Amino acid sequence: MTHAWLDGYQQRVDAALDRWLPEARVAPSHLHEAMRYAVLGPGKRVRPALCYATGDALGIPLERLDGPACAVELIHAYSLVHDDLPAMDNDDLRRGRPTCHRQFDEATAILAGDALMALAFRILAHDPAMVEDPATRLEMINLLATACGSRGMVGGQSLDLAAEGKPIERSELEYIHIRKTGALIHTSVMLAALSSETATARQREHLEHMAKQIGLAFQIQDDVLDVTGDTDTLGKTGGRDIERNKATYPGIMGLKPAQELALELHQQALEALAPFGDHARPLRLLCNYLMHRDT
Repeated sequence: MTHAWLDGYQQRVDAALDRWLPEARVAPSHLHEAMRYAVLGPGKRVRPALCYATGDALGIPLERLDGPACAVELIHAYSLVHDDLPAMDNDDLRRGRPTCHRQFDEATAILAGDALMALAFRILAHDPAMVEDPATRLEMINLLATACGSRGMVGGQSLDLAAEGKPIERSELEYIHIRKTGALIHTSVMLAALSSETATARQREHLEHMAKQIGLAFQIQDDVLDVTGDTDTLGKTGGRDIERNKATYPGIMGLKPAQELALELHQQALEALAPFGDHARPLRLLCNYLMHRDT
């Protein structure tokens, strides 16, 4: 991330994550070390940035969003730890470093992922800086639980694994990606929207549409980068989708049509932000960054 405001979001959530994660010297120290390794290493912090940028669009104090931003990043980090395991994607490299199970061991990686997921919900339940209304907190917990469960991210991963080596339609691939990647991106935006006491129903509709479009565009761009990127730039092993015969947009549509679809979805996301005017500038810049990134 090269923009100062994006760096600011990243530094803010990293500091908050450092406060919430157990210190490595606290027992069980090996597990806590693995949790911190999985979370605090290099990362784009896309989901927390979406949370904070949505807060800026709605005029929400950012300290109210530290909890939701940490929660979505912890869920994302846990999912990467588990996705990299030999039983799933069997990756050795993540964010330019050995994956968690390579740095520690498979059992520790599984337990670290489990603990990170639990910590995400503890934060939503206990962070004193978040919105105080108990009903709103419950709605936020329900939203995140749905996004990362069998009807969201985990379900999408299950369908993705089942589709390996099989011909599928574009509609089926979209169904998978909306859940595997889009659900948590959507939740990152909507947790911020729920944190606002003044956001209108119309504003939330626009944000929801934006989140859905950019979530799918983000995954298509990931598919494209697996084809066009290299391992050193990506920070993970390039070409793994092709090697595993995974269903991807370039594989189904071709590279250029996939790139064009991502740009079309990106444009629709930007159009959804029009009613917010200059307040949505960070969100627009973030959407642009997501479409023009090389990692």
